[in-house]
Amino acid sequence: MTDATSATTKKRPVYTNIHVTQIVSYRLPPAGIVSILHRISGLLMFLLLPFVIWLFDNSLTSEISYDTFTSAFVAGIGFLPGWFIKLVTLALIWAYLHHFIAGVRHLWMDATHSVSKAQGRISAIVTLVLGVVLTLAFGAKLFGLY
Repeated sequence: MTDATSATTKKRPVYTNIHVTQIVSYRLPPAGIVSILHRISGLLMFLLLPFVIWLFDNSLTSEISYDTFTSAFVAGIGFLPGWFIKLVTLALIWAYLHHFIAGVRHLWMDATHSVSKAQGRISAIVTLVLGVVLTLAFGAKLFGLY
């Protein structure tokens, strides 16, 4: 290669892994945010599985256990107040809704094979908005707003 051609060629950017100190300033695209939240919601559902099984068991065993189940949201369980039980349940509602909607998004992308950067961005934003709106609606019902 001559000096004339090497002077006219541009240097290509070098992409390296980000350092831990750069995580706060790094801007993920919406699809990346949805992907990370999809993993977090799956982990949250897995970790709260004993709580879900307890809720299911107490809601179906008998009428008395159902009354205990509903009173847990008002009076609490042991040293945990009722509002904390509602917050944990709200986190579980968000985890389920977000995981479900993001899963449907992935199935749609796999089935249509028509994935572009624009479609991925739009579907990620729809996933985020739909998950938050549905969580707020179910949360309002959980906290007795309607």
